[in-house]
Amino acid sequence: MAAETTGSPSGWSYLGHRVHCLSAGPEEPRGPAVLLVHGFGASTDHWRFNIPVLSQQYEVHALDLLGFGRSAKPAGLSYGGELWADQLSAYVRERIGRPTVLVGNSLGGYAALAAGASLGSEAAGVVLVNAAGPFSEEQAAPTGWGAIARRTIGGALLRSPVLQRLIFENLRRPATVRRTLRQVYIDQTNVDEALVQSILVPSRDPGAFGVFRTVFDFPRGEPLDALFARLQAPLLLLWGIRDPWINAAGRRAQFQRHAPAATSEVVLQAGHCPHDEVPEQVNAALLEWLEGVSAAETTAATAAISQPSVLVK
Repeated sequence: MAAETTGSPSGWSYLGHRVHCLSAGPEEPRGPAVLLVHGFGASTDHWRFNIPVLSQQYEVHALDLLGFGRSAKPAGLSYGGELWADQLSAYVRERIGRPTVLVGNSLGGYAALAAGASLGSEAAGVVLVNAAGPFSEEQAAPTGWGAIARRTIGGALLRSPVLQRLIFENLRRPATVRRTLRQVYIDQTNVDEALVQSILVPSRDPGAFGVFRTVFDFPRGEPLDALFARLQAPLLLLWGIRDPWINAAGRRAQFQRHAPAATSEVVLQAGHCPHDEVPEQVNAALLEWLEGVSAAETTAATAAISQPSVLVK
């Protein structure tokens, strides 16, 4: 499947740093806006098969998180969920300016959820596509000398700049990128040269290694269950259930225990990136769910207008 046009790029900056973003949509979009958020090492290019479809009805935006894709990769930033969630919140308020559904894959899912929880009524919904992030029970300290030693020794090794550089150089080899993608795409039809290059090209930017190094020290951030408790917007969990990276079946059970009661779910026979692996199925699921969100938004607006005014004397 060939990649399609993904929208018009535009300029924006956050904390004084350049952010690559794009938008597309009809002259009269329906419902809320939609903001698409990529995962670790990816970019707006990863939504290549989704933007053309979703933007036929909705105002669709996508951006590259700081440190990734075509966005700046400055040294000295505290990369992690808090930075990216704040970046997304700022984009919604400064560039979109109306209720927005945030859709995030993997690490982008965590950032989308954190932003959605912070935005309150400005978030019209959140969609998590094989989302990353810890639950409270996963943040507990290790018990026993064996567990402490494994974490301490392993952490010390991974913090070695030499080892980090070796890992980075290996990961950005074309053969490694292709092999990794084939591991996480069950249907490998869309593991094409365009996808490989969308990951390789940003990895050659100045500052890319500095961003990569922070993966070993990412602050864990607020746990998912705490974010769920603060979220006011509708939530959709969209799973590539055969994801080999995150044990999707087990992780789904955790999400079911902690997610809000009215959460919707869609389960697809796909890997870690179902939006790019089986885009037709993901687009259909998103459009159906967005239809419900749009209808609820319209009903709420109509009810608010029909309320009789009250004069206070």
